[in-house]
Amino acid sequence: MTDSSPAVSSADTSEDTFQDPGADSSEVIQDPRLWHKDGWMARVIKNEDDDGWAVEMIKDGEPEPALVGPWTMGRDKKNPKPLDTSAFNTLVKTASEVLRRHEQQLHAMLHKRVGLRTGDGDIDVTLDIVPDEYEPYAVLTALDAFGEQIAQVRVAPTFKLTKARAESWAEGGFGRID
Repeated sequence: MTDSSPAVSSADTSEDTFQDPGADSSEVIQDPRLWHKDGWMARVIKNEDDDGWAVEMIKDGEPEPALVGPWTMGRDKKNPKPLDTSAFNTLVKTASEVLRRHEQQLHAMLHKRVGLRTGDGDIDVTLDIVPDEYEPYAVLTALDAFGEQIAQVRVAPTFKLTKARAESWAEGGFGRID
């Protein structure tokens, strides 16, 4: 996942606070610059764009941070403010929301639905895109008011489902569609 956060480097974390969270994902770590708990790791890192600090939130098992954002300076105006329970919980909540929104957006891109009224009753036409790395495709399905499948055809992953195209497909007897 990409974001518009400032460029940061995780190489500048102090060696005395960094521990490999991959060693035991259930281990609770609560260091000033590194917290690991409940499947999340928060790590305070040096912000390469300025003299400040940033924090990255990484969900266990994920290669990229779910969230990277600015972090507050400590009282000495040189070192970062230490992580604490309240900050960690807020960061987990924010990072979880970012992931949830990303999943919703992805679902909306891959699954479309159009409702139709026909002489035979209400019909839902769905388009489900299968983003296979080598052979992506989509499946167009017609369902009756009870959710029973009336017809299903395979279409190109670039197929655009509109009400007009769904109506045309229904009027044509749910045959092949271009």
